Amino acid sequence: MSDLIGHIGNLVRNEVDLARAEVAQNLDKVGASLGAMALAVALGIAGLNLLAMSLVALVIWAGLPPHWATLVVGAALILVALLIFRSARSTLHQIGFAPTRTARNVQRDAAAIKESIHAK
Repeated sequence: MSDLIGHIGNLVRNEVDLARAEVAQNLDKVGASLGAMALAVALGIAGLNLLAMSLVALVIWAGLPPHWATLVVGAALILVALLIFRSARSTLHQIGFAPTRTARNVQRDAAAIKESIHAK
C-alpha cells in the first residue's frame, strides 16, 4: 500500500509539472498574438497617416472632390485595420488556456489507480 501511495505522489507531481509546462507554452502563444496585435496597431498608426495623405491626393487627382476622397480612403483604411485585428483575435481564441493534455493524463491515471486498487 505504501508503494501505491508513493507512486500516486510521484504521479501527482509529474502531472503538476506537465500542467505548468503546458500553461507556460500557452502563455507564450498568447504573448506572441498580443505582440502581433500591438505591431499591427503601431504600423497602422505610423503608416496610415502617410498612406492616407497619398491616397487622398491620388483620388482627388482622379477627379473626386476632397471631402469624398477623404471619406473613401479613411473607410478603406479602417477596413484593413479591422481585418488585421480580427485575424489576430481569431488566433488568440484558438489557443485555449486549459491544460488539456494534463487533464487527459489525470483521467487516465485515475482510471489506472482505480484498477490497481480493485485488483488488490
